[in-house]
Amino acid sequence: MDNNSQEIHVKKEVLIELIKAFFSDNFEENTRLVPYEIRPTGAEVPYRCCIYKERAIIKDRTIAGLGFPIEEDDERRSLTTYAKKAMERTSLDGKNLTVLQAACKGCVPSQIHVTDLCQACVARPCQSACKFGAITVDNGRSQIDASKCKKCKMCISACPYNAIVKITVPCEEACPVGAIAKDDSGFACIDFEKCISCGRCIAACPFGAVHEKSQIIDILKAIVSEKRVIAMVAPSIAGQFPGSVYQLKTAMLKAGFDDVYEVAQGADITAANEAKEFMERMKDVNDKNTDWLTEWANEGGYGVSEEPSENENLHKFMTTSCCAGYNQLVKKHLPEIKPFVSNTKTPLFYTAELVKQQYPDSITVFVSPCVAKRAEGFEDKNVDYVMSFEELGALFVAKKIEILNCEETKFKKESSKQARNFGVTGGVAESVKKSLKDEDLVKPLVISGLNKDNIKQLKKIATCGECENGCNLVEVMCCEGGCIAGNATINNARIAKKLINKLVDASEDIDKI
Repeated sequence: MDNNSQEIHVKKEVLIELIKAFFSDNFEENTRLVPYEIRPTGAEVPYRCCIYKERAIIKDRTIAGLGFPIEEDDERRSLTTYAKKAMERTSLDGKNLTVLQAACKGCVPSQIHVTDLCQACVARPCQSACKFGAITVDNGRSQIDASKCKKCKMCISACPYNAIVKITVPCEEACPVGAIAKDDSGFACIDFEKCISCGRCIAACPFGAVHEKSQIIDILKAIVSEKRVIAMVAPSIAGQFPGSVYQLKTAMLKAGFDDVYEVAQGADITAANEAKEFMERMKDVNDKNTDWLTEWANEGGYGVSEEPSENENLHKFMTTSCCAGYNQLVKKHLPEIKPFVSNTKTPLFYTAELVKQQYPDSITVFVSPCVAKRAEGFEDKNVDYVMSFEELGALFVAKKIEILNCEETKFKKESSKQARNFGVTGGVAESVKKSLKDEDLVKPLVISGLNKDNIKQLKKIATCGECENGCNLVEVMCCEGGCIAGNATINNARIAKKLINKLVDASEDIDKI
């Protein structure tokens, strides 16, 4: 994700003002003033036609920040009303995204377009390249019949002047499952029956029209209540903020959390259980390793034992199951690969389970790099709320907490280097390998990013029942590069990876934890 876009800065400004308003002496009134605080009278208008348009869009962002969908907004309803409703709310709906129609450009439909660069060549290379008879030459310029065009882009490749281009709708082009398209009004609309909460549309829209529905107010309400609030931080958080993860824990305690758990702790359990399940599924391998595998299984592996599969056709390969976006894809669009997906739960599941066992009445908050984890949170009774890295960063700014000025606070249980690397592409497969006594048994295939081509690849191996080149463990990450590139991250993925590598190098192997 482009973490430096102007849209990200505006979103963060709104979150900071909302948090300040919450801790002020008049939340409702100060929420109403958010658009005016960000765009005061006489201020420069950097993006829109006028300051009133700017304020209207900031109002919509504030509504989303309060956790409400813009689609149901009545423009006559004030932010004061929304703030009051947010304070009275006791539950959230499962729709994670909303579209700000005021910000949506209503882009022209996706099409192949001939530009003014066309020279009407005598050779007619574009016309010859088109196999569908969609191109003719008229008035000294190539013309494309949209009713015949299949958008194969052969004409684009053939044109010697680069005069033919494909016009795309960024959000529609980015969505790997066709869950976002224009409605009758011409603005983007999300089909939640198809949506896998991958967040690619959020990153793709250059106008910031697609927005998460935040749970920040509900989290703040929990923090100021008498209940114990436990934060569970994703492994990829190590690459997002300055300072060490131990300084970050101290900063979060200052922000109001009662304790902080590394979800990497649950990742160690996930890796161990996936390794055990992998061996159970690889029946041809198991026969050669019966003694140690039986002993290991009887001991429950390294953690909670998962049910082995009873399907006799599962010995060719297994896919990982820790990515929430991938799990949503399987559920809604790729049922044919479900038999090959690991039954092992996610690191978040195990961490939340551990927290609830220790503190049954606590409020759990997962601090996440992506919007897909909000979907998982709604399905897990042990996860109460999900906070994004962006929202945590805004909380630090609003409360004037400097991480680098914080002392270090150790975690109650340290996590392995493999678990702390879960947020980087290849990290999950490497953890599973390390959890096995014979690492050579694992031949991984890494799917980095759920785009249309990679989904086709997953469908192909599901249909064939086996992977190319003898691969037997398929790691699937929704975001290219892993969780460090999630749509709610705040740091450049390349820099984030370097910071995580530094933490990983200082951590112990899984077999020593």
